[in-house]
Amino acid sequence: MRPIELDAPEIGLIAATRAMLGAGVGLLVAGKLSAEQRRAAGWTLLAVGIATTVPLAMHVFCKGARCK
Repeated sequence: MRPIELDAPEIGLIAATRAMLGAGVGLLVAGKLSAEQRRAAGWTLLAVGIATTVPLAMHVFCKGARCK
């Protein structure tokens, strides 16, 4: 395993995407909202979390290598 150095903003972005994914999954399984509201919010947060994870992961994993 090779070490990868990350800046504070990159760590923040990673944490934010994990939080969005977790919140989306949590809303999908929680019972606090109506079923329609819960599904809409959960799927939106889940989609945003996944959509932002892919480019961020590519950036982090290509940081040590020369990917372009």
